[in-house]
Parts: sequence; structure tokens; C-alpha cells
Amino acid sequence: MPTRPTTSVTQQAARHLSRRDATLKPVIAKLGELEPLGPGTEGRPSSHFGALLRAIVGQQLSTHAARAIYNRLAGLFDGHTPTAGQLLAYPAESLRAACGLSRPKVSYLYSLAEHTASGQLDLDCLDDLPDEEVVAQLITVRGLGEWTAHMFLIFHLARPDVLATGDLGIRKAIMNLYNLPDLPDAAAMREIAEPWRPYRSTACRYLWRSLDQKS
Repeated sequence: MPTRPTTSVTQQAARHLSRRDATLKPVIAKLGELEPLGPGTEGRPSSHFGALLRAIVGQQLSTHAARAIYNRLAGLFDGHTPTAGQLLAYPAESLRAACGLSRPKVSYLYSLAEHTASGQLDLDCLDDLPDEEVVAQLITVRGLGEWTAHMFLIFHLARPDVLATGDLGIRKAIMNLYNLPDLPDAAAMREIAEPWRPYRSTACRYLWRSLDQKS
């Protein structure tokens, strides 16, 4: 079973990336060591189901807005992440009105609950599956695409070697740092990221943070 990274692992990842990539080295030096990730860190839900609900809520929203809407959703269930059964028993239109969610997002939340309640998606087995299998399992749910699956792998399961090729922020950061004329496609990103293995998740986190750096 994959283990949640410890501080020593995040230090090891930073050292590896600094040695292997001269472009990332000054970024890492400026930003310093990153906090370990895993269930319940950075204010995220601790359960797999809750993390996926939160991921759907947060699609195409700022972190602040996503957190506020998710908190409203949890507030409907006494401040806790609902179970799949509890969510399915709650009227969809009432949920949409109370949380300020779009109808498509509400349908995605119920799709996740239906897959979970029926056993089509076995959340308990995800810890033991390789990254590719986790993605394959998650994208069977309406509204869970590869991007959301990658975010789940990085931030919730704390998998160390995930490259979020579909993330616009990562693409922008790579374009900026590596002086590319255009946003890189997935193939170009994989080529640039090859030296980062087996810590591509940590590299992604530094790339996201680099977008906030002042020149």
C-alpha cells in the first residue's frame, strides 16, 4: 500500500529535482520545502469519497470558492462528508439550490454516489492500485476525467510520480520556465519531465507555486 510522504521524503524529492534539473533548482531554492500531502491535509476531506466530491465541486473554480461551496454541501449533513447513500437520498434540486452548484456538477456528484453505492467503483481498493488503474477506475464516473484523477492521485493519495499533463497551470509554468514559444503538449511535457522521475508530483507542485512568484 502506498504510504503518505514524510518530511524526509519531500526533502529527498527536492534534492533529486534540484540535481536533475537546473531550471527547477532556483525555483526550489526560493520556495523551500513543501508540506507532505495526503488524506485530510490542506483542509481537504480525509475519505476517498469526500475527496472526490470535493474534486468535482472544485472543477474550474478557485480554491477559495471550491472550499466555500464544499463547506455548504457538508453543512447539509451536519458538517460532515455525506455517505453515498445519504447523498442519493437528498433531493438533487435542493442540493443545487443550497450549494450554488450547476446542474451538470450536481449530476456528477450523484453519478459518483451511484457508482460508489452500487460497487461499480470500489473506493477501498484504490490504495492498492497502480496510478494508471486508479485513473481507469475513476474516469468511469461521469464528471471525473483524467485531470480530476491526477489531482486525486497527487493531493489525496499522495502518489509521488504523477505528471498532470492536462493542467493549464502546469503547462503555463513549463512554458514560462523553459522559455517555450507556446504551451507544451503532453508529449513535450513528458520529455521535459523525464529527469524528474520518480518525483514528478513534487515537480508539479513547485511548478504551480512558481506561478505565484514575483519577478
